[in-house]
Amino acid sequence: MVRTVISLDSEEKAWLDEKARETGKPMTAVVREAVARYRAQDAKRNKPSLAMLLERTRGLWKRGDGLAWQRKLRGEWDKR
Repeated sequence: MVRTVISLDSEEKAWLDEKARETGKPMTAVVREAVARYRAQDAKRNKPSLAMLLERTRGLWKRGDGLAWQRKLRGEWDKR
């Protein structure tokens, strides 16, 4: 784990101390949890939607009918 120093105003520090007291956790654990939640939220927000992925990949298949190609390949599974 890496140590770091942050600057907080007195109200933020007081809130953080109170939250640590309420949860019975060290202040550093509260900060780590907050950072983890923020990262998860940010990852969800920046994750491309299915619609966006479909839009980006539309037209990439150039070998004719893609569904027919899939059926042909999957038909090989039954031959085993």
